[in-house]
Amino acid sequence: MPLISRRTLTAAAAATGLAAGSAALWLSGGAAAQAAALPSPDHVVVVVMENHAYSQVIGSSSAPYINSLKAGGGNLTNSFGVTHPSEPNYYALFSGSTQGRTDDSCITVQSLSAANLGSELLAAGKTWASYNESLPSQGSTTCSSGKYAQKHNPWFGFSNVPLNSAYTFAQFPTDYTTLPKVSFVTPNLCSDMHDCSVSTGDTWIKTNLSAYATWAQTHNSLLVVTFDEDNGSNGNHIATVVYGQHVAAGSSATATYNHYGVLRTLEDLAGLTSHAGNAATASDITGIWN
Repeated sequence: MPLISRRTLTAAAAATGLAAGSAALWLSGGAAAQAAALPSPDHVVVVVMENHAYSQVIGSSSAPYINSLKAGGGNLTNSFGVTHPSEPNYYALFSGSTQGRTDDSCITVQSLSAANLGSELLAAGKTWASYNESLPSQGSTTCSSGKYAQKHNPWFGFSNVPLNSAYTFAQFPTDYTTLPKVSFVTPNLCSDMHDCSVSTGDTWIKTNLSAYATWAQTHNSLLVVTFDEDNGSNGNHIATVVYGQHVAAGSSATATYNHYGVLRTLEDLAGLTSHAGNAATASDITGIWN
């Protein structure tokens, strides 16, 4: 189907669903939820980095690869975490709610039943997986192991997400056509910039995901690089960059977004008709699609 037809269908479907929720206000920005004319990518890979402000990454000589993705893709200039510390932000990004989390402690595995990105994809007959660096084994529910931290993997908290959908990063496909519709990549505590430098994290993304990013440009796919929260002193202003086919090079989304808007966009990119938690009243990312 030609691209313009897919966009037209996506916009029409979004407009149909908009009427029921048009009175709802986006909690963080006060704007009524809207569905943008989005592409329909075959694959979206989201990598979440840690604890650095927008100004520490965008324009920084310590992050040349992320800035190359910005130059060749779309940059969210006003992207924000929703709270501190890390863990509730991961839950917000995955399920549209912090799920009452206020710290970084491990939770009882599969103790939650709320809707989330993984459960929505599976219920719609689409595919979902996470790829977690230093996870001891596929589906392991351990709280920590070396540089691995469960607090960055919210999917383990939900009974409606199969444990075996959490893979080790060593299982990340080399044949990118076999990737799920949507997947999250969680680097370990050094690679995600939590314990190590911006340069270390930037190099990790380049080493491990640049081949996918290049492939995505010509294979109807996207790479999203975002952060859980800032360093605690910049109003929770974080970097979020989108790269791949159908993203205009050097473009910017200048409206204000947070994790709920990113989740809403991931849901709509996947063609989902359901929206988890606060994503239901958030707005799609606009201004970067070509």
